[in-house]
Amino acid sequence: MAIEHAILVSLLERPGSGYELARRFERSIGYFWTATHQQIYRVLKRMENDGWVEALVVPQHGRPDKKQYSVADLGRAALTSWLHDPIEPETVRHDLAVKIRGAAFDDPSALIREVERHRQAHADRLAHYLAGEERDFGRRTDSGPYGPDDAERELQHAVLRGGIAYERMMIAWLDDVLATLHRFRDDHFRDDRFRADAPSADPSSADRAAR
Repeated sequence: MAIEHAILVSLLERPGSGYELARRFERSIGYFWTATHQQIYRVLKRMENDGWVEALVVPQHGRPDKKQYSVADLGRAALTSWLHDPIEPETVRHDLAVKIRGAAFDDPSALIREVERHRQAHADRLAHYLAGEERDFGRRTDSGPYGPDDAERELQHAVLRGGIAYERMMIAWLDDVLATLHRFRDDHFRDDRFRADAPSADPSSADRAAR
């Protein structure tokens, strides 16, 4: 997905200025796509030049006029085309997972603080998502079938629920990793391999011992 598609979705949900769009990326679109303010303004200008969005100048009392963007026909067609194109499942690249495996060749317990830091970041994000869910969605009082008017709200909620599930999964996994790492910090565990001054093994002597 390109940032253009995320911008088109946001503007179809509600037209807005570049600043308002950037705030949405921080607040809700950031559940699945992040972008800096500079990126958003730069791409918006390109999309306007390409005819994907239209800008309406809105006068503001006591402040400079602002541009309010909305999706033009070309932009709607571009989004429709993208929505119907297949996309490949994402390949996960996880630096922390590689660190955890690599810790087998150092002192595993030395990684505890780093894993705790990541766990706290995920816990903070989960709390943010749950607060947003309560604020923006609450409980659905109508138990009847969904209609076309429900699509925008319910699909936004579905994406948010995915973010909540992911953060809960990450916290559970990091709790498991921490429990494993703490086993290597117990007093009964000793291994000279984890000493910085430990001599490296002599392959030839190891071979002789094996014989």
